[in-house]
Amino acid sequence: MGLFRTTLIGMLILAMASVASAGTLQDVQKDGFLKCGTHIENPGFSALDSNGERVGFDVDFMRAVAAAVDVKEIKFTPLTSKERLPALQSGEIDLLARTTTHTMSRDVKLGLDFTVTTLYDGQGMLVRKSLGITSAKELDGATIALQTGSTTELNISDYFRNNGISFTPVVFEKQADVRKAYDAGRADVHTTDISGLAAQRSLMENPDDHIILSEVISKEPLGPYVRQGDDQWADVVRWTIWLTIAAEEKGVTQANVEEMFANSKDPEVQRMLGKTGSLWADLGLDQGAPVRVIKKVGNYGEIFDRNLGPNTPLRMERGLNALWTNGGLMYAPPFR
Repeated sequence: MGLFRTTLIGMLILAMASVASAGTLQDVQKDGFLKCGTHIENPGFSALDSNGERVGFDVDFMRAVAAAVDVKEIKFTPLTSKERLPALQSGEIDLLARTTTHTMSRDVKLGLDFTVTTLYDGQGMLVRKSLGITSAKELDGATIALQTGSTTELNISDYFRNNGISFTPVVFEKQADVRKAYDAGRADVHTTDISGLAAQRSLMENPDDHIILSEVISKEPLGPYVRQGDDQWADVVRWTIWLTIAAEEKGVTQANVEEMFANSKDPEVQRMLGKTGSLWADLGLDQGAPVRVIKKVGNYGEIFDRNLGPNTPLRMERGLNALWTNGGLMYAPPFR
């Protein structure tokens, strides 16, 4: 009887969680705002500008989703790595876009669904040029500053163990504290995703005194997460992101989207922008959603260049994040 009751209670909890997580699109539209989990401070991805506005690569995808569902307000909740997943699980936020890696355990154990990879990244290591280090394999005995509650800890442990070398971790909960400790000389190495290293280096006292080593020690496909149990909401997020990728491939930009909507003869562009067919209505959105998205944030290439590209403090090249037509991995399913 005890086992039966325990099983029944477990089933009821799962059922309640499924019901609670259903209808996110309707809840967001009824409330008139989108609740998003984001970085506290990570330049290029999510940080406050001089006007106190939150800007960045991850933020632009949040703004894209808000435009798609036609709400004007986003309520940002700055979260540490340790806080981010519980905040989504609990319903505190509707969408987590905080340089979060797609992993199997997060997919199958935590009641979360990954949506789309917005950035193909990998973990690296930042060191001072004055050390004369050219390879991570020269770091035996190094002190390494890192953030707890992320895949970073496991990856660095695996790398050092696999190469038969040791290190001493210097662990912090907030990325800003990791950077400050490393910049103050409390650690020999700063490790996180390479994009994150570029972002944090831009905030250091003398950014040019530091180099990112050539080794990439992990695969870090980054992108937004939603709760499991609400397929419609997951599809809204996925197809909004895929829209920005397809728009770049088709030459649709923030500046020309209305002209492309009016005049493009490409059948896929017509479907993708909502001029023909019922794809966006089938998703539960109005037919004006895709044009609003591109007018708000532009296509994927514009989002990347504005926040992370060579002319920003992060100075990142597209690399794996180029379109598939340019040798990269960025690829949207057909709008059909």
